Amino acid sequence: MFSCTSDDDVVSPGHAGCLCHRPEIQFLTNRINVDLSRRGFVAGMAASVASLGLVPGRASAQPAPVGPSRAILFTNFRLFDGKSVALRDGLRLLVEGNRITAVAEGNPAAPAGAQVIDCGGRVIMPGLIDAHWHTMFAAISLPNLLSGAIGPIYLAAAAEAERTLMRGFTTVRDLGGPVFAFKQAIDEGLVSGPRIYPSGAMITTTGGHADMRPFSDLPRSPGGPLSALEQTGGGAIADSADEVRLRVREQLMQGASQIKLVGGGGVSSPRSPLDMSTFSEAQLRAGVETAADWNTFVTVHAYAPTTIQRAIAAGAKCIEHAHLMDDATAGLMADKGVWLSIQPFLTEDDQLPLSGPSRVSLLQVLAGTDNAYKLARKHKIKTAFGSDLLFSAALAPRQGTMLTHLTRWYSNAEILTMATATNGELLSLSGPRNPYPGKLGVIEDGALADLLLVDGNPVEDISLIAKPDKSLLIIMKDGKIYKDTRIRP
Repeated sequence: MFSCTSDDDVVSPGHAGCLCHRPEIQFLTNRINVDLSRRGFVAGMAASVASLGLVPGRASAQPAPVGPSRAILFTNFRLFDGKSVALRDGLRLLVEGNRITAVAEGNPAAPAGAQVIDCGGRVIMPGLIDAHWHTMFAAISLPNLLSGAIGPIYLAAAAEAERTLMRGFTTVRDLGGPVFAFKQAIDEGLVSGPRIYPSGAMITTTGGHADMRPFSDLPRSPGGPLSALEQTGGGAIADSADEVRLRVREQLMQGASQIKLVGGGGVSSPRSPLDMSTFSEAQLRAGVETAADWNTFVTVHAYAPTTIQRAIAAGAKCIEHAHLMDDATAGLMADKGVWLSIQPFLTEDDQLPLSGPSRVSLLQVLAGTDNAYKLARKHKIKTAFGSDLLFSAALAPRQGTMLTHLTRWYSNAEILTMATATNGELLSLSGPRNPYPGKLGVIEDGALADLLLVDGNPVEDISLIAKPDKSLLIIMKDGKIYKDTRIRP
């Protein structure tokens, strides 16, 4: 079940784990476990939440809004638009519905009854985007995750999704997990959280990263029963090109915006060392071609040069991690226009305490981080920011801190651009599979209305992003204000 840090019965920010003491939550957990499948989660959660009187968004600075919002005119602010290095002054910003309809000097006409927000000279910037997040796995321990009890997983994810939004991350690209129904719950207003670009199950081979099956599940028979991991939608095992096609189609059928194939080993799976490769080039190409048939793309989990090169040869448009890449591999990525989605892991503080083979892999990643970023800069690789924090409610709040790690290689303005406009460009690769058509990561006419009001200048002081409770006074997603802690006269 949940870890708990308080004996209170009242839900408060940062203490959502306290919910586990409440009998109605235990009832809800049991009900989800017994009655709900993954695909029936949204309807069941709606009924359960309504019957128990639990209001989504209660832990926010203000309740999650419901229904259409009136127009909002922002005045007296400085603007970081996601692309320009310098802040812009003397502007007014009009939000109507879920769109930014005007960013202009002077006085854009506001509809009758519009709310006017005087920003007091503070900075408005786009909502942050995390290009490598695991919505369902970020805040729950691995033992609890592997227990197979879906109720605690969904409840922990709901609490963490709200905290993610309150950290200013209005959009995440989910790189593996049974998130489709949960995304729907957020989109329908049952849960407060960021926009989610879902990949669905991580597709891997037998023995690859994300194959967390116990040895008792072996040997695997083609066409045999699915493992517990596969039944929950956390992972999918594929050991042939035809199985890859099948698993890719299953994720796209459920609403995946992009596909994640596991090309090599990983840190959190102790039986898959980083230097190993899983899929053959032909198998990877089968996944890439199937995704292309749906007019979207494949991103490949890969650390080692051989694995990365194989993914590029198969047509992958993005590589996740790549901490062990060499100069030749970086040059190839740049030549082919392949994206790099990498995480600035600098110390063991960014991970849970590890031992055995997992710690060996982590130390390899930490040792390679500096070189990987230097190569990305040298070869001008299109680089996205992601945090990839896993299995800990204590680590997940480091999401903004991870962003500040980038100061070793980038200016503050470059960092902010990477986490807004650049990440938004990566999301747009999903084409017609984009679940939120429109521009993200920028503040301009016609863009989706995701924005932050920062108490201070993040272009000068990037550490403000790591202190969202104090620094972020307004958080808007999709034209709705989820937090407003301005001091009013």
